[in-house]
Amino acid sequence: MAKTENGFILALDQGTTSSRSIIFDNQLTPIAIAQKPLGIITPKAGFIEQNANDIWQTQISTAQEVIAKAGLLATDISAIGITNQRETTIIWHKKTGKPVASAIVWQDRRTHQWCRDWRDKGFDAKIQQITGLRIDPYFSASKIVWLLNQNPKLRQQALAGELAFGTVDSWLLFNMTGEHSIDITNASRTMLMSLQTGDWSEELLELFDIPKTMLPTIKPSDGDFGVTKQGMFGKQIPVTAVLGDQQAALYGQGCNRAGMAKSTYGTGCFLLMNTGDKPCVSHQQLLTTVAWQTTQANHTRQPNRHEPSGKLPNLLKPLQNLQRNKKTSVTQTQYALEGSVFMAGAIVQWLRDNLGMIARSEDVETLAAQVPDSQGVTLIPAFTGLGAPYWRADATARLIGLTRGTTKAHIARAALEAIALQAYDVLIAMQKDSPVPLHELRVDGGAANNNILMQFQADILNVPVLRPTTTESTAKGVALLAGQAVGLYDDTSIGESWQLDRIFEPKMALSERQAIVERWQFYINQLLNEQN
Repeated sequence: MAKTENGFILALDQGTTSSRSIIFDNQLTPIAIAQKPLGIITPKAGFIEQNANDIWQTQISTAQEVIAKAGLLATDISAIGITNQRETTIIWHKKTGKPVASAIVWQDRRTHQWCRDWRDKGFDAKIQQITGLRIDPYFSASKIVWLLNQNPKLRQQALAGELAFGTVDSWLLFNMTGEHSIDITNASRTMLMSLQTGDWSEELLELFDIPKTMLPTIKPSDGDFGVTKQGMFGKQIPVTAVLGDQQAALYGQGCNRAGMAKSTYGTGCFLLMNTGDKPCVSHQQLLTTVAWQTTQANHTRQPNRHEPSGKLPNLLKPLQNLQRNKKTSVTQTQYALEGSVFMAGAIVQWLRDNLGMIARSEDVETLAAQVPDSQGVTLIPAFTGLGAPYWRADATARLIGLTRGTTKAHIARAALEAIALQAYDVLIAMQKDSPVPLHELRVDGGAANNNILMQFQADILNVPVLRPTTTESTAKGVALLAGQAVGLYDDTSIGESWQLDRIFEPKMALSERQAIVERWQFYINQLLNEQN
């Protein structure tokens, strides 16, 4: 692993349920971690919020804590990388830095009717053409509109240029460096950025009546995001990389060639497939998104031995890969297809917190292991609607197939199977969109440590599932990019640091796989038709 100096990278990993900070050494090995839980606020059905100040305070306190825990000084830290929960929306006063309201979390569904109205007006195709996304409450645009429409005073302040909008990365950067900026991967998740230009879409801003003065400056993923404020760490540290959490995981898994895919099992389940340097528009209701954009000359795209000789189908023009930049002469952009599943680890939390079936999340594997299968019990986990490839914000959850013989173990098994079956739906859609066959699936996230889930995932997909020795791919990905920006790592680093823990080979008989998939699809279609 080539490097130019000894040094350490501080990765800030701001997630939905916790804020974490991890220090990586010059071999890209995590040496210390600090973590603090982060609560959610649910004032009414469909509303999911967080305290924006808590997001910042938990993140900065873990950053300071982890440096001390590692026995280091701020002078030992070469750079900071930030990765974050995406789409979550915060608006604050530019002068005071005070949020105008709670952060609206990505899972929030309050703008369901607004989104439905825009779809009914026929704008879905236009939104997809410009942004690569679908009209859904998931993304930031409708959340901004909701906040401005709820309070006429806020709209007046926004028009006067007094308010700032940001996703979580922008909020952290503002508090940490004083900059109002956003990286391109997070910007591509707002439903306001044009994939063709890599800038805010004037057409959409006008359509949604959002003042451009609210929006942060879009920068490459390894752009110059400023330095930390005086006194924050004892020394000013440069912030050299920012990535949305799922893009960071894709980078950390070494999926840097077209056709490589990963699945992250966190609160939700997020599947991304690298489509190379051209955006691939989905015809299967998936999302087209920016995987990352780099400015460093050493980020060279290597050819994929599985990559087809033909071009990936696309309807969008790629960002100009010859954009001029202060640091280097060019920027390079990689794109991805994404399927977002809203409920994964959150299903296990539901078993724990709402049903009281388990004391700890990790206990679900032991409980599920008490039975060989779900005995026909099926959970449709539409607690916050259904994400890809259905995009039905109005869908509600169902637990089907209960009998007198059903036990807690069968329900636990059905919960794990529901996670894998949602991922199956997304990956089947990806295969229809992309001519590159899926040879393997790399996995990460907390639930990737569940062996029952991973084996069932391999069985239902009929492809090997590869789990690395560390499932901290998100923090690792942004640490790698931040380190590359300061010369600590090079392009061989991720390959040399990625180590296999276990391969889950498919073992399920074809007839059993078909029966499970048919049952799942029957209940999904039944739900969608009844709630149409």
